[in-house]
Amino acid sequence: MASVLRTLALSGSLALALAACGGADDGADGGTGSGSGSSGFTQAAPTGAVKETVAVAATDTTCVAEKTDLAAGVIKFAIKNQGAQATAVYVYRADKSVVSERNNIQPGASGELVVELGGGSYQLACKPGHKGEGIRQDFKVSGELAKQADPRVTRAVEDYRAYVTAQVDDTIAKTEKFVAAVKKGDVDRAKDLYAPSRYGWESVEPVAEAFGDIDPKVDLREADLEEGQQWTGWHRLEKALWTAPGTLAKEKKYGDLLLKDLADLNSRIPKAQIDATSMANGAKELLDEVATGKITGEEEAFSHTDLWDFAANVEGAKKVYDLLTPVLQEKNPALVTTLDTEFADLDELLNAHVSGDGWVTYDKLSKAQIKELADGVNALAEPLSGLADAVAG
Repeated sequence: MASVLRTLALSGSLALALAACGGADDGADGGTGSGSGSSGFTQAAPTGAVKETVAVAATDTTCVAEKTDLAAGVIKFAIKNQGAQATAVYVYRADKSVVSERNNIQPGASGELVVELGGGSYQLACKPGHKGEGIRQDFKVSGELAKQADPRVTRAVEDYRAYVTAQVDDTIAKTEKFVAAVKKGDVDRAKDLYAPSRYGWESVEPVAEAFGDIDPKVDLREADLEEGQQWTGWHRLEKALWTAPGTLAKEKKYGDLLLKDLADLNSRIPKAQIDATSMANGAKELLDEVATGKITGEEEAFSHTDLWDFAANVEGAKKVYDLLTPVLQEKNPALVTTLDTEFADLDELLNAHVSGDGWVTYDKLSKAQIKELADGVNALAEPLSGLADAVAG
């Protein structure tokens, strides 16, 4: 994805989107694709094919797995949404950190979440409407995971860890400049620095989401605030800059807090244990991020810099795919051909909206252009949902 990488250097599934653009739901976003989800960046390495499949019945008031005593290894949760709302399904460790997640499963649709779990206690959580702590069910896993012997996977994990570290470092460096402009009251410069400061974060967001307390501190949108919740992070500063710049002096402390929270994330990255399955799940989750926030124009409600986030999400997914391609080429060469084509096609669509070192604001796009981008994401999301299964199998 040369053009997206170029812009980064210069600057330092899809039902909801299609509905918003007037298109039809083909089921890719909330549907039957396998191996989706993210945030599983503290698992041990995968040992092979799916060992056990567990059916999960999700409604607006219940979350029921057919089995709650499982064996260690690669586990596939086959989810059926029997409720009236779109739902998300999460797997949590005993320490409340996120193993992985599957978002935006539409009413009546099915989805799959592939994870690798060692022995221990876990919780399955269904979140109707993608809100709150979810409906929880405890389950246990017995046994230990075998060590990963494939040197290609070992190299991919090492290279991805280096990529994540570099992206977080870049985010902090750019956010320091952004916050400095905010604190000086330099509104125009702060606006210019806002989107670039978020690019690195958006490219590796599933890793940060594995540490469940970081994401809501730095990236919570105003529309997602719950009663009594304090609003901090980039989007608070975004609103002040674009809607009430005269109040910026009162927001200085939130800039300092944003840097503090990002430093906290940076300190945790070395402790994250990354594996091929969680990388693949994270790549699909980045496409889900595009579908549920960027295509709809909801992510950057005040600045309309959604295409920056869109491009960063796609770049992060492409990085994972590139690193896992040697393994995937052996196990499923047809999927490699498909993903190469779909990534290239989506990159071409994004290139049409490049402006300077970034992208045009989202409010400059026509409905037809938004639908075209939505179709491109949809075409990529469906085959990408099979990546986790393929690399684990």
